[in-house]
Amino acid sequence: MLTPSKQRRRAQRQQDSQPAGDVFHAVADPTRRALLDLLAHGEEPVNSLAKRFAMSRPAISQHLAILLRTRLVRARRVGRERRYRLQPQPLEEIYDWVALYERFWTNKLSALGEHLRKRS
Repeated sequence: MLTPSKQRRRAQRQQDSQPAGDVFHAVADPTRRALLDLLAHGEEPVNSLAKRFAMSRPAISQHLAILLRTRLVRARRVGRERRYRLQPQPLEEIYDWVALYERFWTNKLSALGEHLRKRS
């Protein structure tokens, strides 16, 4: 049986084994998606970001490190603090992949619209 600390280390190794540029892995986590949503409104220091989550500042920093590796965010030092900014360009990879499946949604919505027209 694994102790909680061994489970955390195993999870960290699995996380670290993901390719550095895997944008899909980066946005798979709800905390990282929430961080991206916050940063979409503008640059913020790590302490300001961390206050909005029910987790420690080091945990938020780990999430930000993954976003940095995938180039979804940039960091800059201002005095003693690090400020983070969204870099949305890597999200194009996800957009392009989802666009391949858009035709299925369009067909389903068209069929639903036709069905509703027939019923009314």
